[in-house]
Amino acid sequence: MNDWIGILVVSVIAAVAFAWAWNAGHLKRFADYVQQTREELRKCSWPSWDELKGSTLLVAVCIIILGGFTVAVDQIFFRLFMLFKI
Repeated sequence: MNDWIGILVVSVIAAVAFAWAWNAGHLKRFADYVQQTREELRKCSWPSWDELKGSTLLVAVCIIILGGFTVAVDQIFFRLFMLFKI
């Protein structure tokens, strides 16, 4: 019985929130936003599969290089600090 009361309360709150959003025009503005976003996305030029693979490979290589550089600099500073006992 207690579960039914909880479900009823949540349902009433959801209905009131929906009615308020409908009355205030928020749902219409959201629908317009979604429609305009779809229209803009149709105008976009999407990369081909080969371009996407090439870009992904480039990003992966850059991450590996940056990671290696970070490890190298960290090791250099670690060894310097250990050498001078800072």
